Amino acid sequence: MLFYKTELFLQIQGGNSLINAFIFDIDGTLIDSVEAHAKTWVKTFNVFGKKIELAEAKKLIGMGGDQFLSSYFSKDDLEKNEEKIEKYRSDLLMKEYLQQIKPFPKVRELFKKIKGGGKKIVLASSARKEEVEAYKKIAAIEGLIDEETSTDDAEESKPEPDIFQAALQKLKKIEKNHIVVIGDTPYDAIAAKKVDLKIIGVLTGGWTREKLLQTGCSKVYRDIAEIYENYESL
Repeated sequence: MLFYKTELFLQIQGGNSLINAFIFDIDGTLIDSVEAHAKTWVKTFNVFGKKIELAEAKKLIGMGGDQFLSSYFSKDDLEKNEEKIEKYRSDLLMKEYLQQIKPFPKVRELFKKIKGGGKKIVLASSARKEEVEAYKKIAAIEGLIDEETSTDDAEESKPEPDIFQAALQKLKKIEKNHIVVIGDTPYDAIAAKKVDLKIIGVLTGGWTREKLLQTGCSKVYRDIAEIYENYESL
């Protein structure tokens, strides 16, 4: 009888009563940065002697350079220039495009609601640490985060699961089935699936609902604002 009452209580409380932690991707999920990143890669490629179209660059956002640069540059080029390419890209982003990046609606409100319910929040980004710090300010979520990851925490970027494994290490006391990832790309979905994490997708990264569901998302919302509106039923 006690077991039945407990199960009934959880059903009445709603889906997120069993969620104890959220792992959030940043770019394209919390902040409207896909265009800025794509333009940065187009310029960076041009400086290092390669041409890439903006639409093609947008499809790469969500992966780190370690995952796709070998498709555009030779092994010798990368041995000589990979660090230079990444530094140039990061510096260009911070100097020319950072001021163009805006937060998506209701990000701070959602984080406050999550924290108000006693749940944990981890940012899962393979960006450089200084970029993550800038993103937190843009999204106005400083002080609402329990843990975060950066490029220092992962050998390989998404769709490899390193960054989510690093996030899990920061949530050691919480079981995987009580953790949900929020992301905007198939790379997030594939990476989460590799470590058996549930993931909810958002459409703000430019991918279709069908693609996000196909690659592993259990649900897909329009944006963070819609997640905020439907928080109790996650």
